[in-house]
Amino acid sequence: MSELRKQYLRALNQYFENGSGGSRHPAATLGTVLHEIEPEEIVLLHEQSVNMLAATAEPEEALRYYRLSFVFLMELLAHYRYEFRHVHNNEQVLEELRNQLFKTHHSFQTVAHKYENVLQHLDSGIVLFDSEGFVSFVNVTMARFLGMPRKALLGLDLPGLASHSGLSRSFRRLVVKLHREMFLYRLRYHEVIDENGRHFLITATYGEELDGDILISVKDVTEFKKIEQSAYQNDKLAMLGKIAAAIAHEIRNPLTSIRGFIQLLRPHLAQLGKDEYARIVIDEIDRANDIIYEFLNSSKPSTPNKKKIVVGDLLKEVTLLFESEAILKGCDIELDPVDPAMTICVDVKQMKQALLNIVKNSLDAVGGSDRTERGMIRISAHQQGAKAMISVQDNGTGMDFHTQSKLFDPFFTTKMEGTGLGLAVCYRIIKNHGGNIQVDSEVGDGTRFKITMPLC
Repeated sequence: MSELRKQYLRALNQYFENGSGGSRHPAATLGTVLHEIEPEEIVLLHEQSVNMLAATAEPEEALRYYRLSFVFLMELLAHYRYEFRHVHNNEQVLEELRNQLFKTHHSFQTVAHKYENVLQHLDSGIVLFDSEGFVSFVNVTMARFLGMPRKALLGLDLPGLASHSGLSRSFRRLVVKLHREMFLYRLRYHEVIDENGRHFLITATYGEELDGDILISVKDVTEFKKIEQSAYQNDKLAMLGKIAAAIAHEIRNPLTSIRGFIQLLRPHLAQLGKDEYARIVIDEIDRANDIIYEFLNSSKPSTPNKKKIVVGDLLKEVTLLFESEAILKGCDIELDPVDPAMTICVDVKQMKQALLNIVKNSLDAVGGSDRTERGMIRISAHQQGAKAMISVQDNGTGMDFHTQSKLFDPFFTTKMEGTGLGLAVCYRIIKNHGGNIQVDSEVGDGTRFKITMPLC
């Protein structure tokens, strides 16, 4: 039997090398021996031989071996095992059988290639780990996510993938986390964020239908997260509006009364040497009123009373309002030249409030940074298609990704005495004008606010 196995291996290997047209001669070399072998033994011998050849081949080459081996076996059995005694022209029947077999095989390959192309070009990354934990299939999208060629991924296990030199450091950490949570704990769903802020939804499929294999799919859901965040932001602002409308009148009226009575009592407190107490109480009442005012503005700014204004004039006025404060904080605030023909239609009061809040945040970031270089805030504007793009850039402390993602959320603040409403008000004002606001920042590299507004 060992001699037969050697012959079978040689014939099969020759067939793989010569392709589908070279099966007649390899099969003929086995003819004298196969007549003494039962069909079940031939199938077993064939399976053992294919596995031996595939074990030493590359994954893609091994897949080709398995596909071709089916044709080899069927043609071999058709030629040398079955006898057509009742047919006068055995050669014609065998030729028809052979042609039909190749036609069926071609159809199988066409369908297989079609579905493989679908898998390769899905917008989700697909990787299949076999029962021993090695990558047996990976599509183009997954290779693009990982930044590695497909051939380099095939045959790797997760530890090998995590230690591969071609994988970025951030993805190495993600692979280690994936191994722990999805392979060890058998979690089906997991969401991760890479170093660039992209959101990925990872799904693992286990089960008997995969014969012990594990199918991992990865989908970039960054755009969906942005839509979700936008809807969440609008919901929070709507809720904030209801809260503000409900509490504003209930609190401002008693505060006004308290402030009036403190003013009346202030001379008496001054006689007792307690005038400082009255001043503190009045200051705190005024601060509470300011917070309530911000509540009212953040709930829903009044309908914009739009009029045409030159962008350069608006930015110049905002710059002048902060010049003195910038000097006190050791900061320079500069306005780049702006095209005098660039105009926008806005509610000047509301738009000025939004810009003042943004510049004030930049001034706080620059003034609060411990650095030797002088603080700088640069305001500029240029036309971008049918929109005006206004930029406020500083060289302050900057922000990490977590802070940026919550920057326009009501009540979120990084300041000790902040209310977390200033930028929420900006967001609502700009959105009500049909504009958009974005922020780009890195820790230690400053921040840039970008506002786009439709031109008149």
